[in-house]
Amino acid sequence: MPYQEQHRPQIHFSPPEKWMNDPNGMVFYRGEYHLFYQYYPDSTVWGPMHWGHAISKDLVYWDNLPVALFPDSLGYIFSGSAVIDWKNTSGLQTGEHPPMIAIFTHHDETKQNNGRKDYQNQSMAYSNDMGRNFVKYKHNPVISNPGETDFRDPKVSWNENLQMWVMVLAAGQKVKFYCSPNLLQWEYLSDFGTGAGAHGGVWECPDMFPLKSGNRVKWVLVVNISPGAPNGGSGTQYFIGDFDGKKFKNDNADETILWLDYGPDNYAGVSWSDIPEEDGRRIFMAWMSNWDYAVKVPTVTWRSAMTLPRSLTLRNTEHGLRLASNPVTELKKLRKNKQNPEWNPDSIIQLSGLNELIMNTDLAESTSEAFGFIFSNRLNEKLVVGFNILLNQFYIDRTKSGKTNFFPTFSAKHIAPRVVRDNLLNMHLYLDHSSLELFTDGGSISMTEIFFPNENFDCVSFFHKNGKVKIKKCILFELDSVW
Repeated sequence: MPYQEQHRPQIHFSPPEKWMNDPNGMVFYRGEYHLFYQYYPDSTVWGPMHWGHAISKDLVYWDNLPVALFPDSLGYIFSGSAVIDWKNTSGLQTGEHPPMIAIFTHHDETKQNNGRKDYQNQSMAYSNDMGRNFVKYKHNPVISNPGETDFRDPKVSWNENLQMWVMVLAAGQKVKFYCSPNLLQWEYLSDFGTGAGAHGGVWECPDMFPLKSGNRVKWVLVVNISPGAPNGGSGTQYFIGDFDGKKFKNDNADETILWLDYGPDNYAGVSWSDIPEEDGRRIFMAWMSNWDYAVKVPTVTWRSAMTLPRSLTLRNTEHGLRLASNPVTELKKLRKNKQNPEWNPDSIIQLSGLNELIMNTDLAESTSEAFGFIFSNRLNEKLVVGFNILLNQFYIDRTKSGKTNFFPTFSAKHIAPRVVRDNLLNMHLYLDHSSLELFTDGGSISMTEIFFPNENFDCVSFFHKNGKVKIKKCILFELDSVW
């Protein structure tokens, strides 16, 4: 049965079958969160890209819809974004609904194979029935390639101050900004990225949005990169600064690298557009995999899942403003069977395998070198999630988590620095059948990790190395499946 296969996520979105990667076109309209995504309906490995489609009323439960966009004579349908053209600036509205506009990259595989540079161009499609059916614009592409390789992944938003649409898109190892009054004709504005941030691989799937910090408004520029992430392969960096309507100015030194997630399995993440002002959140979701091994993971009928949706905020730290991410509050509706376990040295708590765990620890009253949780099964496979007090590092160790030999470096221990100096340390994690997402210290650090045990983890124990650990609070929830 679909959604009952081995390793199939139960609290995350995954396609009914076949291959999926980047989230695309995430937009909210009339009570529906639209999730489009890179999809190949004919295989469980990457191929000619389509846009798959799902909707949700609450970011928790998802309904699958038919494929939204198919390849055509201009190429495959690569990543992009979607917006609601509330003012009908495009003139494409035909009914009661403002048009939903999808802006995407047309990728011409033949041109690429022939060694040409202009194989990626930006195109659009529009829907007048709440995203159920799209018509491709008859004058595509709307932005022709200026001679750049890796010219793709447009993210569009309405800038109220400019009364213009602004686009950020990836171009090699930088991003380019464009503006338009109508989504049809675009004017180049500027570049950003040369010499700034991480450059271990190609820049992809950018996003830019404002967030408030007190009375100030700052702009956050998200840029995905592959390879070059802190724990190998694909990852998501970000910049904080100002956008004056033409150029992005980075607040931090060029050599400062900020990572949205330190795990190996958070990539191509972007945010939803058109979230209502009364909601006010910036909601983010990413592809939960890594290009190092995405086509090799041991699933059979389907490949890949999305991360849990997260709310992004800015927080002040001793190093300046930083981005924090926390699971959206809607996920609380999955909670059931709350426990407050007593963690004795020999305690082993039974799990459902779909669990949420929240723990607060007082470091001022703890003398241990390291502590954390071991998730395990009867096959002695395990996943270790911990904090090393001596090194001031969080870590997730999947070296003995089950199937790991499908890629040489999959079996690994991944680390993340703690960036908060408070003695009260918080760990908040979600366990699914084949993934774990860790949020620490109010979202200041997150780590996303996939794994493939031969049997689902159904036990958890607490460990500490030497000394003692002062646990102030620990809550364990069993979670319902969304399928």
